[in-house]
Amino acid sequence: MEHKDLKILKTIDSPSQLRLVKPELLPQLCKELREDIIQELSVNPGHLASSLGVVELTVALHYVFNTPQDRIVWDVGHQAYGHKILTGRRDNFDTNRKLHGIRPFPTPEESEYDSFICGHASNSISAALGMAVASKGNYNVVAVIGDGAMSGGLAFEGLNNVSSSPNDLLIILNDNDMSIDRSVGGMKEYLLRLSTNKTYNSLRYKASKWLVEQGLLTEGRKKGIIRLANAVKSAISEQQNIFEGMNIRYFGPYDGHNVKELVRILRQLKDMKGPKLLHLHTQKGHGYAPAENYKPIWHAPGKFDPDTGELIQGDTEGMPPKFQDVFGETLLELAQANPKIVGVTPAMPTGCSMNIPMKVMPDRMFDVGIAEGHAVTFSAGMAKDGLIPFCNIYSAFAQRAYDNIIHDVAILKLPVVLCLDRAGLVGEDGPTHHGAFDMAALRPIPNLTISSPMNEHELRNLMYTAQLEGKGPFVIRYPRGNGVLTNWRCPFEEIKIGTGRKLRDGDDVAVLTIGPIGNDVTKVIDEIKDLSVAHYDMRFLKPLDEDILHEVGKKFRRIITVENGVRNGGLGSAVLEWMSDHDYDVKVTRMGLPDQFVEHGTIDQLREIIGLDNESIKKAILNSQT
Repeated sequence: MEHKDLKILKTIDSPSQLRLVKPELLPQLCKELREDIIQELSVNPGHLASSLGVVELTVALHYVFNTPQDRIVWDVGHQAYGHKILTGRRDNFDTNRKLHGIRPFPTPEESEYDSFICGHASNSISAALGMAVASKGNYNVVAVIGDGAMSGGLAFEGLNNVSSSPNDLLIILNDNDMSIDRSVGGMKEYLLRLSTNKTYNSLRYKASKWLVEQGLLTEGRKKGIIRLANAVKSAISEQQNIFEGMNIRYFGPYDGHNVKELVRILRQLKDMKGPKLLHLHTQKGHGYAPAENYKPIWHAPGKFDPDTGELIQGDTEGMPPKFQDVFGETLLELAQANPKIVGVTPAMPTGCSMNIPMKVMPDRMFDVGIAEGHAVTFSAGMAKDGLIPFCNIYSAFAQRAYDNIIHDVAILKLPVVLCLDRAGLVGEDGPTHHGAFDMAALRPIPNLTISSPMNEHELRNLMYTAQLEGKGPFVIRYPRGNGVLTNWRCPFEEIKIGTGRKLRDGDDVAVLTIGPIGNDVTKVIDEIKDLSVAHYDMRFLKPLDEDILHEVGKKFRRIITVENGVRNGGLGSAVLEWMSDHDYDVKVTRMGLPDQFVEHGTIDQLREIIGLDNESIKKAILNSQT
């Protein structure tokens, strides 16, 4: 997409060219980069506000550091669009998140400037520390972590190791939402400036080196002096923070939108020995008023008019609701009827629609931040003392809570309802976000009930069933996007655990499905005239409906299983195991996600590529008789 008035940006195809730009022109370059991101994302949707918030930081980092030899490790990846544009991907940035185009999140498989893969939050400090140790001082390593990602446990594990391992890591805290007052007053500004002054740090280093050589500065004394210096600075500046308590030198907070000042600070920190943290105040959506004023909406707004900020909505009249909205509305209904019900989400109240009950009963809905493991164990603690938590986590992010599910929920059979949103293929967010593994990963865990609703009525009734007395740990998985029913509100009915449904009788081949993909199979079977095809909605992966399986095993020699999850270990594997254990001589064709990471693209495109589209399902049914 050709944009006007990008005189400086259009001359930059690599950071080496960026470093030729005169310092006084950097603010103009930031303006052009921000405009380019806005224009591109207005027609090709993506994560807008986060990237707008770090434009100045991105420019400063590549201006000061010798990338790609020096490593910049981005956390999450929502904030890396400017980084992509400045590192040789400007001309094809219009392919971002499109099939075979630029990937949705940084990965070394795409560019040498992408030091590490990101997509799930909080991994930057750990990965960057590993690189800093491996570098042996031969190159610089910088971790850029957002304040939201700082709530993740892995970030604190990384910080703990940073404080105890010899390294020169620079951690940049991109703080766009923390209520920390800025330092004011001449003395405080002087102290903060002094802490990054080149002469000061050179003298400090030489003095410490001499003291070490004289045997006067042991490691224990060195840590004591650092703690004393941090305490004095904290007292004068009226600020304390966890980083200085961990012997990580702290600098800031600074204005993250002053690119010239950022360049000055980064140059002073670049060659400084030991671990250090630079704290920057930034504004999510900075430089674009609509994104500044309505941050949740503009995190990933879809298409919009870049001049007016008006969102371009598709025609949704008469469309079925999103599964997430049915979840949010149903949770509100259940919680109003049952005072024991509470809701938990790790930083996704809008994304999972828990904001719906949160508006009505904020004291019973908990956003715990980006902390999936904590979300599960927090839920387990509430369940242990009599509450019924509905813990909603995106399927791909629930992978980070696997041990918590086993150790803190399943062993004690606690009544935690795990609602796994975005299960299956999610589309343009790609391999880090596909909800591919939940069924295969959770199926071996004792005491779990694992289910997936075929439509909105089933979702409501599974949620109702899960909160009834004595149901224990209950997993409900459902996909991203819309359901199939416009009249989705229905009276609640209990569903007997471990029971499926026969949707269609047949004589030649049986198709077993789980979840909403069963609706596509129904359409496919309607088109088939030459075969008599039976269709069963299994509804539960665990426990399986053994009555259905006995019926199928006795009647059919050909079975096809279809699931929106990995083929290895999921429904198909469960059916194969069961048939073998019960001595049924049947051929089972398993359809699902292959044993590979699926790229990004629209869901329809990806289903066709992996052979899970309607035409592929139809061919599998027709070929089952050959």
